[in-house]
Amino acid sequence: MSSTKETLRLAENTNAAGDITSSGSDRLVSTVRDFSAIAEKSGCGELMAFATSAVRDANNSEDVLARVRNETGVNLEVLSGVDEARLTFLAVRRWYGWSAGRILNLDIGGGSLELTSGGDEDPDVAFSLQLGAGRLTRDWLDADPPGKRRVAVLRDWLEAELTAPAKEILAAGEWDRSVATSKTFRSLARLTGAAPSGAGPRVKRTLTASGLRQLIAFISRMTASDRAELEGVSSDRSQQIVAGALVAEASMRALGVNELEMCPWALREGLILRKLDTEMGGELMVRAR
Repeated sequence: MSSTKETLRLAENTNAAGDITSSGSDRLVSTVRDFSAIAEKSGCGELMAFATSAVRDANNSEDVLARVRNETGVNLEVLSGVDEARLTFLAVRRWYGWSAGRILNLDIGGGSLELTSGGDEDPDVAFSLQLGAGRLTRDWLDADPPGKRRVAVLRDWLEAELTAPAKEILAAGEWDRSVATSKTFRSLARLTGAAPSGAGPRVKRTLTASGLRQLIAFISRMTASDRAELEGVSSDRSQQIVAGALVAEASMRALGVNELEMCPWALREGLILRKLDTEMGGELMVRAR
């Protein structure tokens, strides 16, 4: 088993007209070509290629997808926002098992924020909102550092955007476990004192509301290059970590959550689990605990 990752930041490589830029499209084509070659050399029997928010919401998504298909031979399947949320929730459920009870999950991507809650493998409520860390960095925090007033204005705007979704999630019922997925949340947890990735996936990692507030006060005054020097923040993530932290803070506040537990499984694992379920003709019960 091997794992290879590449950060494209397509949400930040989308222009004011809503189109993925030429440079963003170039990086996407190049990465898909490279990863397709890696899969072939590794003896991969089937390639599952999916695109999420940045491609889904781009005005020129059809042109970009056609270019990827023509130049790499790979057909990218575009997930809907709700599918993205539901598949991530499936992965979380399988990680914790049925004993976890009702679960609330938050996931921050580059282009969107997913909020889900439920007591089964399929959530009762699922939202995909255009509140991703890359998108908000591009639209709101173009200065480096972003500035106190701009941060305050974005905080107010996020509060308004999350009022209605939070109300619906709260109305669906109380949850037994508050969970977060995605690299953004893991980075925030690490910055507030959680164990490093080298400690292994089974180590419990949490993010508290109080720790997050203190972190925002610290990193919002730093430049992206300075944030990249912090342990747990890569150079690729340093530009959008402030926006990600603000989205996390607003989501936790809107839902009344004081602490989130980090789940190592997310969308990728959800896609694999659903594929296995389909091929086996039924539910594949996988429990990591």
